Amino acid sequence: MRSPEFDVIVVGGGPSGATAANDLSLAGARVLLLERAFRIKPCGGAIPPCLLDEFDIPDSVLVARVQAARMVSPTEKTVDMPIDNTFVGMVNRDEFDPWLRRRAQQNGTEIRTGAFQSLQYEGENVRVIWRGKGTDSGECSATARAVIGADGARSKVARGAVPGADKLRWVMAYHEIIEAPEQSSTYYQADRCDVWYQGEISPDFYGWVFPHGKHASIGAGSERRDYSAPKAVAALRRQTGLDAAKTVRREGAPIPMKPLKRWDDGRAVLLAGDAAGVVAPASGEGIYYAMLGGRLAAAAVQEFLISGNPKALKQARRRFMRLHGKVFWALGLLQRFWYHSDKRREQFVKLCKDPDIQFLTWQSYTTKKLVRRRKAAHLRVILKDIGQLLGLART
Repeated sequence: MRSPEFDVIVVGGGPSGATAANDLSLAGARVLLLERAFRIKPCGGAIPPCLLDEFDIPDSVLVARVQAARMVSPTEKTVDMPIDNTFVGMVNRDEFDPWLRRRAQQNGTEIRTGAFQSLQYEGENVRVIWRGKGTDSGECSATARAVIGADGARSKVARGAVPGADKLRWVMAYHEIIEAPEQSSTYYQADRCDVWYQGEISPDFYGWVFPHGKHASIGAGSERRDYSAPKAVAALRRQTGLDAAKTVRREGAPIPMKPLKRWDDGRAVLLAGDAAGVVAPASGEGIYYAMLGGRLAAAAVQEFLISGNPKALKQARRRFMRLHGKVFWALGLLQRFWYHSDKRREQFVKLCKDPDIQFLTWQSYTTKKLVRRRKAAHLRVILKDIGQLLGLART
């Protein structure tokens, strides 16, 4: 049997795939990163400050530092949630993703542009087939010991190799990047994220207005198939007075809402990022979890390359769920209950006034850890939430 051309082929060059490729290259693996035309997905662009340290990302990639969030209820009542002693970083995906790919390339990853078509096993190796572009136009292929599928929520790698991948739940998200207003207003500030909880904007998710330095992202999404995200964004732009701002670009794509139960095919294929379903329910946060998923996938594949045991691939999902499974479960429950109707959305926004909820929200978001010594705060939040669920809380 011929030796494979690469140790690993990573399909998809977003934050997850680029992180996996970079980690594997740094470990000495021969890595091919296959990216489909450098497409940009809709994304609010928010990242926690802990990501900068964990993934060695320089401050220079940030286009804004958010100091607060504003929650907007169905009746347009607002609750401000200031961020104490830290911030939420904002990135432009059309700049951030290429930066991650360039870093991987500088560390030894080979990058090719093309659309993944299929994969097939040749003994212990895997052949990946893609439709090339530019100078590599036409059908191309390469072999590897392992494949990481990081090609988005409707991953062709996943659907072609991993059982159950066709059952992935997803929200269709859409946003418009606009030129940011020069002056602050009631509905826009350069250091504040606005989150709109209104059934007219989204019946089961939310709408957003996020600052991106010279630009801003205005978006919305829903799991309902009769929903029109472009119409919702147009309505949100009218409500916020941002309908006259110049539109720079428009983007739409599915965003997963629940991790898949299985991330590998039991042989040599492993999923990461959106392809594995690792976007947080309720919040839609994906960049941090995508990069962590890419890192865990790289570590699992590295173990597989050394041992030859396919069971090593299962460690990626086990480690991820051990770290964040409980948070994903809780956020899924939150979304199912509080996003169900405008009445509940109104209650949810009111609940966000609570100092304990604000503290725990920002602490868990910015550090991806819970402060266990604040057990009293956790208990108060649980009791208040139960009170709202039973209709016992005063509003």
